[in-house]
Amino acid sequence: MARIPDPLVVGRVVGDVVDYVSSSVKMVVTYNPNKQVYNGHELYPSQVIFKPRVEVPGGDMRSFFTLIMTDPDVPGPSDPYLKEHLHWIVTDIPGTTDASFGREVVSYETPKPIIGIHRFVFLLYKQKRRQTMNAPPSRDRFNTRKFAEENELGSPVAAVFFNCQRETAARRR
Repeated sequence: MARIPDPLVVGRVVGDVVDYVSSSVKMVVTYNPNKQVYNGHELYPSQVIFKPRVEVPGGDMRSFFTLIMTDPDVPGPSDPYLKEHLHWIVTDIPGTTDASFGREVVSYETPKPIIGIHRFVFLLYKQKRRQTMNAPPSRDRFNTRKFAEENELGSPVAAVFFNCQRETAARRR
């Protein structure tokens, strides 16, 4: 029987952003009101203006999670020399709830790709305990691996990404 390739590997999220995703927890990311994010699907900037609902169903409320949203394709996917641009960090999200119950460390920034098709990656980490995490000094040149290591987050337990590119006037109609 043929093995289905992992979309996080095919989409180079594993490799470019993180080394491994255990996929041991379910995460559902939905932009208003019913645009669910699926690996590799395309969403337009006009569809992702407002922060999404990020649900962590299952588990229990004694578990806490950190959510990171990043763009590894800055300034463009053919030469991403600026690497990651941070779009959002929420910590202390209790299991069975959503990101609105967590502590927003870095506010949501709307994706606005200018050159090429960018990947926007949501990563969910299980925290060992409730903890204070400081915002990085800049959104530019963010490094997910380094942030996870500094905050003892380990590997992500869930991840999903969508593709997004600049909209033409014709697409917005």
